Parts: sequence; structure tokens; C-alpha cells
Amino acid sequence: MLKRLVLSAALGLAALGLQPLDVAAQGSNSGRAICYNCPPEWADWGSQLKAIQAKLGITVPPDNKNSGQAIAALIAEKANPVADVTYLGGIAADPAKDAGVLSPYKPAGWDKIPASLKDPEGFWFTIHSGTLGLFVNTAALRGKPVPQSWADLLKPEYKGMVGYLDPTSAAVGQLGVMAVNLALGGDYGNLDKAIDFYKKLAKNDPIVPKQTSYARVISGEIPILLDYDFNAYRGQYTDKAPVQFVIPKEGSVVFPYVMGLTNKGPNAANGKKVLDFVLSPESQAMWGNAFLRPVFAEHLSADAKAKFLPDADYARAKPIDLKQLAGAQKSIIERYKNEVN
Repeated sequence: MLKRLVLSAALGLAALGLQPLDVAAQGSNSGRAICYNCPPEWADWGSQLKAIQAKLGITVPPDNKNSGQAIAALIAEKANPVADVTYLGGIAADPAKDAGVLSPYKPAGWDKIPASLKDPEGFWFTIHSGTLGLFVNTAALRGKPVPQSWADLLKPEYKGMVGYLDPTSAAVGQLGVMAVNLALGGDYGNLDKAIDFYKKLAKNDPIVPKQTSYARVISGEIPILLDYDFNAYRGQYTDKAPVQFVIPKEGSVVFPYVMGLTNKGPNAANGKKVLDFVLSPESQAMWGNAFLRPVFAEHLSADAKAKFLPDADYARAKPIDLKQLAGAQKSIIERYKNEVN
């Protein structure tokens, strides 16, 4: 299934307007590094890219691929690599390693990263994480109470108001299935709890987009979306929208985002400097200011932490097991497609 998804993403690159960067134009500049899946609007990568330019003198062009598209491009370009580093959702970390498109590199600060959040050989490592929950536009609820649990989403009063990304194509959609499954008493090997939940939710006319739908929540088109805390806090504090984040009472999961050095990238030395930077105190604090949990918690400022829900709420969110999640990916897609969709 992973190969089919990667091939599908590769075939779709042109249609999405996400062709690989031109090697001659981009790869020959010694003051440049190419990062796949570093979109300026996501996780405030825009500020990071500016900081890398200012601090390192290295220009990193923005890139709007997602994880699947990034891996597809890296595979397609194996014989003539374009990218130097890549950023990926944690579920894509080992598949990228297994595809042979990453090269081991242990950046400054490597030893401080928990073992569960990095590849032991250095093929990838976590830079920050997000917690999955409910991203709610309170104004769009039209007077209805803000849901506080997964079970609340099944209530008739929220008919047509709940959204989640399609689990057959979006990593956050797959993570949502597993988050619900674990919260309701299931495990990585048995998805019955989640499938039953999604079947019931299907009767409530959910909205199921294929792509990230931040703007649709901000506008109120999707009143409730299964999404990450950092998107909700961005809406609340940066865009000043009437939104809030809820960690369901039954529990949820924490999902890491990783980076790695690409195999035989044209500007490998610059790529390594970029990877060192994203774990630096300055960069880690910037991730926190963009409402992501830096992998080094001590760099989350008091001001940023004050905007997160209390620690007591976050105690309900448990770290996802990346290997078990990746192992369940095929089952999540197939069972959703066959039993829910």
C-alpha cells in the first residue's frame, strides 16, 4: 500500500503544480539548500527559513509538498538528487528510510533526543510535535456547546458540523482513526473500536476533505475538525478567530514531525547546517512560538506555554508509537475504504 501511495503521489505531482525544483537552477548555488516539504504557511516554516538565511547565510526556498509528495519526488530523483533535507510527518519517517532516500546524520543535540523520537542510525529525528484533538470554530456552532469528547461528535446536534481529513489519503486522517481507536479501548492491531465510531459518525453527515482545511475552519465552513493543537492556537492567537482547541475526555495522541538528510543531496554540507539549526535553542523556541512542542521542552517559552491548554489536559494525550502506526497504516486505509467510505 505504501508503494501504491508513493507512486500515486509521484504521478500527481504535475497535476498539483509541485514539480521537482530545477537542478541546474537550484543545486549549483553553494549558498543554498533545498528542503522538501517546508511550506511557509505550515508550522511557521516561513520564519524558520528567514532565520536560516539570516543566521547561516543559506537560502532555503519554500516548498509546498506534503510528506507523500516529498518521498515520491525523492524516489523519482534518486539518480540525480535535488533536495538536501526533508521534513516529514512521523508516519513517513521509516518508509522514507526504507526507500533509500535518506542518509544518516546525527546533528548537534542528537544525544538529547529521546530514543523513541529518532532513528538509531541517524536517518531521521524529531524536531517538534503536535497533539491531535478538536479544532472548533465556536461561532459556527450557532449556540451549541463546544464538544468535549469523541462521543459528543456522534450527537445529532452536530450533524453536518464535524470534519476530518480522508484517512485513505491524508496522514492526519489516519492518525485520527488511530487516536479514536486507542482512546476508546482499541489497540494497534485491532481497529474495531474506531471503525464502529466512524460508521456511526458517517450517519451524522461528516465533512471529509482530502487536504488540510485550516481556512475552512477559520471561515466557519467546517465548525469542528479533527486536527492539531498548533493549527487551533494559530487560529486563536495569530488570526484572532473565534476558535479553540479541545483534547477529548477519552484521550488522544501526540504526533512527531521529523527531518532527515537526503541521500547524495547536491548541497549536503549546507543541509547538515540546516539540520543542526532546527535543533538549536533559537529554532526550538521559534517552533514553540508557532505553537508546536519543541523536542527539547526547555525551549518552550513561558509566554508560548501559557497559550497552550493546561498540562492536566495534555496528560490525556499519549505519544503515538510510530512503528506500530506505520504497521497499521494499510489496515486503516483498507478498513475505512471497505467499511466506512
